[in-house]
Amino acid sequence: MTETLNRQYYLASRPAGEPTTANVPVREVPLPALGAGEVRLRNLYISLDPAIRGWMSDEPNYIEPIVLGDVVRASVIGRVVASAHKDFAVGDVAMTMGGWEAYTQVQGATLNKLDETLGIPLSQFLGVLGPTGLTAYFGLLEIGQPKAGETVLVSAAAGAVGSVVGQIAKMQGCRVVGMAGSEAKCNWLTGELGFDAAINYKTCGDYRQAIAAACPDGVDVYFDNVGGEILDAALRQMNRFGRVVVCGWIASYNADEVPHLKNLWQLVARSVTLRGFVVLDFLERFPEGVAQLAQWVMDGKLQSREEIIDGLDNVLPGFLRLFNGSNQGKLVLRIPEE
Repeated sequence: MTETLNRQYYLASRPAGEPTTANVPVREVPLPALGAGEVRLRNLYISLDPAIRGWMSDEPNYIEPIVLGDVVRASVIGRVVASAHKDFAVGDVAMTMGGWEAYTQVQGATLNKLDETLGIPLSQFLGVLGPTGLTAYFGLLEIGQPKAGETVLVSAAAGAVGSVVGQIAKMQGCRVVGMAGSEAKCNWLTGELGFDAAINYKTCGDYRQAIAAACPDGVDVYFDNVGGEILDAALRQMNRFGRVVVCGWIASYNADEVPHLKNLWQLVARSVTLRGFVVLDFLERFPEGVAQLAQWVMDGKLQSREEIIDGLDNVLPGFLRLFNGSNQGKLVLRIPEE
């Protein structure tokens, strides 16, 4: 029997702090009729990313906030189960911006068809070969512009973006130091990914002293995924003409008050460049980035770690793991095919 209901987790109210089941309840709604040019996906994978927390707020962001009553927005990979678009047939697999739901129905023009015959796990197109990998690739190489012999510091280095940043920096001949939230994560960075040193930010004590000890020649490129006190400490260790690449602000996403930065003067004192960005800034160059990342993966030069959570009803508790540091690598929700 064909399913006619779509199970969705939707935004009922804007969170104050971490989102709860009151903010994000579940509902089942009838699937709408297929419109002209539309495609219906039965979702297989849903990407869990810190940026989603920003979209839940009504603060200005790089894309519009999620409208109250709408399904929580997320990148998804799904299998086509119905199509009114000439380029997509039932059984195809595609990626698009969908939501925390069992089915996603969108215009076919918004879909990116994926090739299952490549032998690459589909979930990697949400990670190392998708938005997180592209964020690392363009953020480091285009904005950070690392040079051989320089020191690159990466926060949230065991995460989906940071772990790729560090490996690409090593390919450029840099000394790479990562910051992560456990000894196991730090050991993974230095033991398997080739980082030169790692700092456990939960046990290191004074951030500035820890960064200074791990980066005795200062920091030339700081790839920032967290903001807050770690960013403030890193600013004190920047070398002249250093570059700070601001990718995320996860330390503040659930905070009532954004931490005050005391060391912004270092931008002037040491002629440091600080630039924020989102991966969509490089949208036209995505094919170039995916091709290079895929080549590195196939050549064994780029490793990635995924954490797969099964079951749509685990989407909210899984998402919250991004904010307590318990995940490692790219966090993806899987809805197994029957």
